[in-house]
Amino acid sequence: MRCEVKGVGTKRDTVEIDMKRHLLYGGFLLVIIGGALVLFAQVAAPVSTTLLDESTAEFGGVSLRLDYATTTEARERGLSGRTSIPGDYGMLFVFPKDDRYGFWMKDTLVSLDMFWLDAQGQVVSIAREVATSSYPNVFYPSAPARYVLETAAGFADAHLITIGTPLRLKKLPVISQ
Repeated sequence: MRCEVKGVGTKRDTVEIDMKRHLLYGGFLLVIIGGALVLFAQVAAPVSTTLLDESTAEFGGVSLRLDYATTTEARERGLSGRTSIPGDYGMLFVFPKDDRYGFWMKDTLVSLDMFWLDAQGQVVSIAREVATSSYPNVFYPSAPARYVLETAAGFADAHLITIGTPLRLKKLPVISQ
């Protein structure tokens, strides 16, 4: 005896409905996983409160990787504690206004060149080959400056940096008081 139920489709209809259901669930699952990955990437990204992102500048014909010290804490720490400074690296200290900012070598383990730059990024004063033993002496610029760039000692002489040499960045950083 054979029995037929009205309203029930063929096996092919059932398979199509199952496939559509699986595609719908699969798409929903992909959206949830994608959203979770985006959220995780944002949470896991390192956040620095004292340094902006590292960038590249041109200084004396050389490509220079820079870190920015934009807070009081970052400017006080500077390059202290480092045992070496790569020849293509510098730290740019950013101040809210032009002034005669003094620098010293407290807790600095390597000799440095220091460059004071005006608001346009041009060198206004240089302290060459500042030795670690110079602490507690404080080095001041001969003119007011907005930025101070520290590099490994010898950079100024090796790349013929003089008063007026520009630090070329896409945009010089600015901070408020």
